[in-house]
Amino acid sequence: MIDSLMNILKTLWFDYILEITEILYSRYLLETTGVIFAILLLLIIVLMLKKIRKRRYKPAKEDIAGGGEEFVSDDMGIGEKGTRRREVPGEPPVSKPPGIMGRLKSGLGKTRQSLTGRIESILSEKSITDSDALEEIEEVLITSDVGVETTMALMKKIEQNASTFSGPDDLKTFLKSEMLKFLIHPRKMDLSTKPYVIMVVGVNGVGKTTTIGKLAHKYQMEGKKVLIGAADTFRAAAVEQLEIWAERSGSDIVRHRENADPAAVAYDAIEAGISRQSDIVIIDTAGRLQTRVNLMEQLKKIKRSITKRAPDAPHEVLLVLDATTGQNAISQAKAFHEGIGVTSLAMTKLDGTAKGGIVIGICNTMKLPLQYIGVGEQIDDLQPFDPEKFIDAIF
Repeated sequence: MIDSLMNILKTLWFDYILEITEILYSRYLLETTGVIFAILLLLIIVLMLKKIRKRRYKPAKEDIAGGGEEFVSDDMGIGEKGTRRREVPGEPPVSKPPGIMGRLKSGLGKTRQSLTGRIESILSEKSITDSDALEEIEEVLITSDVGVETTMALMKKIEQNASTFSGPDDLKTFLKSEMLKFLIHPRKMDLSTKPYVIMVVGVNGVGKTTTIGKLAHKYQMEGKKVLIGAADTFRAAAVEQLEIWAERSGSDIVRHRENADPAAVAYDAIEAGISRQSDIVIIDTAGRLQTRVNLMEQLKKIKRSITKRAPDAPHEVLLVLDATTGQNAISQAKAFHEGIGVTSLAMTKLDGTAKGGIVIGICNTMKLPLQYIGVGEQIDDLQPFDPEKFIDAIF
């Protein structure tokens, strides 16, 4: 808009001033001082617009150096906080590597640098049979949030096979093989029964609402008819976000007034999913604190309400976890699993942490399948979990 206005003023402003001046003189509407004032006012407007345009395209010093960050919304316009390098005129835009594997490696860059980079550094100075080297490798695994139990199991295997390693590459190959044994492949969705009901749970701030929106978009792109149940009635922003996601993904949504009974919303969502012949119904729930017994009981009530309308539902209880919370994610998973029976996991914000080892630790501890991982802000950065690709991406 500013550019268009500038082009008009640039070509026509002088003629306009002359014409206005002539009119004002011919009709005696203003004195000479008034005409001069009008001309100065127009000149000031032109100068201000030029200044705004320059400011708009002027890159900051830190951006030219490559370190600038800004608050941006994600590609669906939800207003989720992310970071992105500002584009500098004359330079090609910065983009992620193409393809699923490229985005995965890009998102897990911090974990790869922290885990395998540090192991390589250790073995470049010490032998794998050196006790000091083993202790440092153990420290790397623990600080990468692989978890104490999983780290001890890995270290036992490493010590047993240390004499067979000729260098860092042999150890990395061995670790890849052993870590892969801890990971569980995602559950397969059985859509023979419609609607397939997914109840999504998780504490506040883990990215649960955004995960639901991205899942709805993913399923819609696969040709599925999706309905979202906005059962987080205690937080108005959650319902508003879901409405935006539903509109942009082409999904239906069922919502009640603010502070309505969440169980009633869930029941009505299942009812609507059946009557509208939806393929998938995704039920949002409030961000529950696992230490609050009454709130966990509310989740149980929602689950009973779903089962009341569809006896075999929910077909999946998906727990969303934040990778940046580290070992606290495991304690959350234990509490939710004991309370309502979690069937699968989704791990978000893996691109924002160097402790992606939590994926290995939580799969080994909980013995639950990891369905999705989030490795960025873009809509395609919520990916179905592939154990082999994940391990390749961190090594």
